[in-house]
Amino acid sequence: MANPLYDALFAALQQRSGPLLLLADGSQISGAAFHADIARFAHALRQLGVRPGDRVAVQIAKSPAALAVYAATVSIGAVFLPLNTAYTAAELAYFIGNATPRVFLCDPAHAAALATIATDHDAQLLTLGAKGEGNLPDLATQHSPSFTPTDCAPDDLAAILYTSGTTGRSKGAMLSHRNLLSNAESLAQLWRFTANDTLLHALPIFHTHGLFVASNVSLLSGAQMIFLPGFDAETTLRLLPKATVLMGVPTFYTRLLDSPGLAQAARHMRLFISGSAPLLAETHTAFQSQTGHRILERYGMTETNMNTSNPYDGDRRAGTVGLPLPGVDIRITAQGAEVAQGEVGMIEVRGPNVFAGYWQMPEKTAEELTPDGWFLTGDLATRDADGYISIVGRAKDLIITGGYNVYPKELELLLDDVPGVLESAVIGLPHPDFGEAVFAVLTPRKGARLDPAAVLAAIAPSLARFKHPKAAVVVADLPRNTMGKVQKNLLRAEYADWFQQS
Repeated sequence: MANPLYDALFAALQQRSGPLLLLADGSQISGAAFHADIARFAHALRQLGVRPGDRVAVQIAKSPAALAVYAATVSIGAVFLPLNTAYTAAELAYFIGNATPRVFLCDPAHAAALATIATDHDAQLLTLGAKGEGNLPDLATQHSPSFTPTDCAPDDLAAILYTSGTTGRSKGAMLSHRNLLSNAESLAQLWRFTANDTLLHALPIFHTHGLFVASNVSLLSGAQMIFLPGFDAETTLRLLPKATVLMGVPTFYTRLLDSPGLAQAARHMRLFISGSAPLLAETHTAFQSQTGHRILERYGMTETNMNTSNPYDGDRRAGTVGLPLPGVDIRITAQGAEVAQGEVGMIEVRGPNVFAGYWQMPEKTAEELTPDGWFLTGDLATRDADGYISIVGRAKDLIITGGYNVYPKELELLLDDVPGVLESAVIGLPHPDFGEAVFAVLTPRKGARLDPAAVLAAIAPSLARFKHPKAAVVVADLPRNTMGKVQKNLLRAEYADWFQQS
């Protein structure tokens, strides 16, 4: 037996004297030095009693040391559990109670506030700061820079990632070595990653996009990473000429479009990739106009990593998430049967990337993962004659008004085309007559003044009467999570009484 992720992603670093991580201040970390850090953290975790299958929960800032802790955890057969750095103590109490980690790693500044949570759930609280400070690195420095990884089977758990929890308690998706490695292999091949690439890495690493897509693909292919603590448009533009690939969320691209010098900075880039939230077709077109590059959009989930991608060679179609990855089966269904081409249905996914189930939630697992391996994603989509998939929304966002189905994405595309509208979000709100009523939340372009009634009148001729929003409001910004997704649950909560009061 071997350790699939260690063998594929980290083992070769021992012999890599050249740089692996390039930092914003101009310093570098070689592959060999990074592997030595992995070894020291692995020894430290073992000294703390972490055994194969134990969970190591982390809520820490992005740093080279944080990435090394991830590598060390999977290399010793333990299960890595990254937690959003924005979570409050009350939220963390649920995750730590549910996952019962052996070790809980936090920022030194938060240790006092989180000590009770760790104690209540028998977790050892250790610290690691953004600059590499803390008692875990202090412990690690006492150990050897070499180690022997723990044998693991491909189906052994490597990580647990919690879903966003917008419709109830967050669920811990259990991801195996096979899940993560198969996806990295497919993406590295599909996106043509090689050791000659340098990825500009500005994504967080508590999320599948930054950790399992960006980092794993780069490590697998022997590429370098410009490893930034977060996204800043000015820093990104400064460093873009040193990179070949950028992976980002749509917000990255809208902010870069507003930055002077983008076309010059992007001249030597090979590839721009977007995901984690829908990329507006307008952004896709504007980016191509400024830079000559067509952004490659893909689609994934916490439970599956990546499922589809627009092609590297071929038509990257704005407004679509492309085609199924090699080895990944996708069907679009309604009432248990596949829908016809062009019709709306729910995406179901099957393949080596699909998770093993939800941690400690067998009922939820049975609801969303069929016995023959199909995961019911809850995402609504269509597929065209060429096989390209377009996401039209989430099943939970479907609006049923007066007995008729309304898909928010259809209305949002029309609203976004109205002069002066930057972006829109369409939601369903309780209504005394219709059960639910269609409601639009609009954000204006810089310098524009929007009249909600005029905007709704502009789209009315293009829609059946039952689809017409019954009201709209204008706000400065839409609420988003850390990956840029619009949080419609917050909008539904904020405006829940709108039609009761009207």
